[in-house]
Amino acid sequence: MNVERIAELKKQRNAVILAHTYQPGEVQDIADFVGDSYGLSVEATRTEADLIVFCGVLFMAETAAILNPRRKVVLAEPTAGCPMADMIEAEDLRELKKEHPGSTVMCYVNSPVDVKALSDICCTSSNAVKIASQLPESGEILFVPDKYLGSYVAEQTGRKMILWNGFCPTHARITPDSLRHAQQEYPEACTMIHPEAPPESRTLADKVLSTGQMCSFVQKDRHTEYIVATERGLIHTLEKQNPGKRFYPVSDQITCPNMRKGSLEAVRKSLEGTGGLEVTVAPEIAEAAKKSLQRMLDMS
Repeated sequence: MNVERIAELKKQRNAVILAHTYQPGEVQDIADFVGDSYGLSVEATRTEADLIVFCGVLFMAETAAILNPRRKVVLAEPTAGCPMADMIEAEDLRELKKEHPGSTVMCYVNSPVDVKALSDICCTSSNAVKIASQLPESGEILFVPDKYLGSYVAEQTGRKMILWNGFCPTHARITPDSLRHAQQEYPEACTMIHPEAPPESRTLADKVLSTGQMCSFVQKDRHTEYIVATERGLIHTLEKQNPGKRFYPVSDQITCPNMRKGSLEAVRKSLEGTGGLEVTVAPEIAEAAKKSLQRMLDMS
């Protein structure tokens, strides 16, 4: 019933549904576009819909609202936040910039909107290495808030980076022991890990990739089995795209409680106007944050 009602309401309201790959399968299946943070950011700039229903977490819906100031953006699950984004505030970044004058501030998109507004450029896990490689070689890069993604970028580029002590609690649970156990159980599988995972776990993987990069890699790769070391919601996406291949979660414990809140009922209520959270950003903050986001899109 929810699926039919959602299709009807979407047409009536000229709405588009954007869903992250970590959302439950039923939500991914009714979305118009499913992707990672970068893919969703790009798609948000392309839509002609009057209403954007975002199935993800708050910072993602804020990004859509900044890039689409004339469209209504609704976060389907109002309580879906991001613990990593909560690990830094604007005042923290102001103090950090004072300690490192002249540095370039590179901000992971998994961050509060007012932190983006104080940054020189944003990035996602799929384009962080590419963007850092294009920044001026002189001076430091202040990377906020994910120390693990930041350390990966430093490893890949050789750039001098000052890292904020933030992290994703879900990816931090991907331990070397859990990876070794999965690799022993599935010895023929290719191990893919997200760069938000700790360095000691990344070194055990065959590929370090964002969720979007994992999807692209698997479609071209010769392997038929994969250990997926990221939020297990991605497995639904991978299985749909690659019916002849097998995917194994590194652990059943690698789930994001906030992404798990997504549901068809929340989408339906958002379209009906009886639920969801309309996301708005103060114009002065939005204008500053859009500069760092647009620079990211331009450099990608």
